[in-house]
Amino acid sequence: MQLLERIVRVFAPHTCVGCGAEQDLLLCEGCRQSLAPVPSRCYRCKAVTEAYAVCRECRPRTTLRQVVVYAHHTGLAKELVHRMKYERAVSGIAEAAELLAERLPDLPDNVVFVHVPTATSRARTRGYDHAALLARQLGRLHGAPVRTLLARVGQAHQVGASRAERLRQLQGAFRAVRLETIVGRHIVLVDDVLTTGATLETAARVLKKAGAARVDAIVFAQA
Repeated sequence: MQLLERIVRVFAPHTCVGCGAEQDLLLCEGCRQSLAPVPSRCYRCKAVTEAYAVCRECRPRTTLRQVVVYAHHTGLAKELVHRMKYERAVSGIAEAAELLAERLPDLPDNVVFVHVPTATSRARTRGYDHAALLARQLGRLHGAPVRTLLARVGQAHQVGASRAERLRQLQGAFRAVRLETIVGRHIVLVDDVLTTGATLETAARVLKKAGAARVDAIVFAQA
């Protein structure tokens, strides 16, 4: 947790985003238990699958093979994401990571967590890249390495864009870095919200083209 937030929590504790109870965390235990995890399904067509696998019909249209989603992007989950992205509530990232860690499937020894980089202009405005912090927390909880293997190119603004618009905006939006770390690895992309899937799919294609053996993803919420 960042030093600033530690200091703020001493003098101005958080209130639970669900019930408003004053405490150190953004979710009290009762509200945390009320968050219902999304059942296992294909992220594209919502067909029921095992372990959040991409279904057979959707596999030809995506490089991703498994996309784990914790919650629907509504209610408490949506408010938690908003706080950790726009209100500097970095402690919410740790809470989201703990919830996601509960849904992690068995992963091979060659796995590496990689965040989907936020546009650099937004990261500068916020003072941090929330996706990078989320990946770091997940890696710590799972005992797996976390690496920065994608760089963001451009500052496309995607909020409210359709899938077709997002795909067009994302052309050339990522480039692979540290190629020697990518080749032959099982990569798990980490992000906060899945909307149309265009961002994850674009990032996955870049990593696969750079030599990754397999690319999966884990996200906190799906719209």
